[in-house]
Amino acid sequence: MTATIERPSAGASALPPAPTTLTMAGAINAGLRAAMDRDPKVLLMGEDIGALGGVFRVTDGLHKDFGDDRVIDTPLAESGIVGTAIGMAMRGYRSVIEIQFDGFIFPAYDQITTQLAKMHYRSQGQITLPIVIRVPFAGGIGAVEHHSESPEALFAHTAGLRIVSPATPQDAYDLIQQSIACPDPVMFFEPKARYWDKGEVDTSRVTAQLDAADGEAAGTAEMARARVAREGSDLTLVAYGPTVRLALQAAEVAAKDGVDAEVIDLRSISPLDSDAVVRSAKRTGRVVVVHEAPTSFGSGAELSARVTEQAFFHLHAPVLRVGGFHTPYPGATFEHDYLPSLDRVLDAVDRVMQH
Repeated sequence: MTATIERPSAGASALPPAPTTLTMAGAINAGLRAAMDRDPKVLLMGEDIGALGGVFRVTDGLHKDFGDDRVIDTPLAESGIVGTAIGMAMRGYRSVIEIQFDGFIFPAYDQITTQLAKMHYRSQGQITLPIVIRVPFAGGIGAVEHHSESPEALFAHTAGLRIVSPATPQDAYDLIQQSIACPDPVMFFEPKARYWDKGEVDTSRVTAQLDAADGEAAGTAEMARARVAREGSDLTLVAYGPTVRLALQAAEVAAKDGVDAEVIDLRSISPLDSDAVVRSAKRTGRVVVVHEAPTSFGSGAELSARVTEQAFFHLHAPVLRVGGFHTPYPGATFEHDYLPSLDRVLDAVDRVMQH
C-alpha cells in the first residue's frame, strides 16, 4: 500500500470523558477510535464495517470520521482479508479485522494458523505481524446456524497467537487498545450477547499506560493477567467473556447458602494466567470452570489439568467443568438447553462443596 494516511483532526476523533458509562459495543468503538487517533497506521477491515458500522454497529461512525483509507469494506472473503492484513503488516501497518460472525472464521483458518501464527517464528523474529482479529462469538442471541460458535480452543492450541476475551465494558476498552499495540497477532473474542451490557469506563487509564515509554510492553503484559472479579474463600469459579456474569450470579446465589465463592475472570485464554487460578485454588481447595464452548478438549480441560498438576495436594474435590455439550450448536429454540445455566453452575458448586 502506497497511499499516505493522514491523522484525523482532534474534533473528528474526540473520546468520551472519563469516566463514562458505555455499552461493551460502545467501549470497543471508543477503544478503536482512540487507537486510530494514536497511530495513523492502524486500519480497520471487514465486511460491512464502513458506512453500515458492522452488523452489531461496533464500528459505527468510524468510517465517517477516518475515511475509506482507514475503514475498509472488504469482499466476503475471510481468507483474503487475513492474507491482505498479513501483507500490510509486513509494510508497517496495524490491521484490525472484523470477522462478521464466529462461524465465518473457518475459511480463514489456514491463513491464521499456518501463516499469521508462524511468521514470527519462521523468520527467526525478524518479522512481526501486529494484527488483531475481532470475532463476535458465543451464543445467547437466538441466531441461526454458524452464528453462535465458540472456537477459541482451536486457536489457543496454535502457538503464536494471543487469545483474549473481555467480560466488561472497561476491559473491552482497555483490551482492544492493548491488543492493537501488541506486536503479536491477537484473536479478540467479543461475547456478542454482552454487547449491550453497560458499565462505567475510565477512558484515561489505558491511555496513560500506552503513552508511557514502555507502554507497549506494559500493555502486552497486562493483557495476559487474569482479574479477581469477586473475592471468596470456599471455592473458585473461573470464567471468561460471556460466562463471567453467569459466574458472578452463581456466586451471589451460593452466598445465600453460606458458600463464599471467588470469581476469576481469565481475560486471556492464551497465554493462560494459570498462576492466578492456582493461587486461588490453593486457598479455596475447590475449582469450577465455566465456559460456553464444549467441555470436551476445551480450554477448561487445559486449565483443569494445570490446577490438578500444580495444586493437587491443596484440592478437596476434583476440578469440575460446566460448558456446552459435544454436539453442533443447536438451533435458537434449544440453545438455552445447550448453554451453561445458573442451575448447572450451582449444581457443580454443590457437588464440589460435598467433598
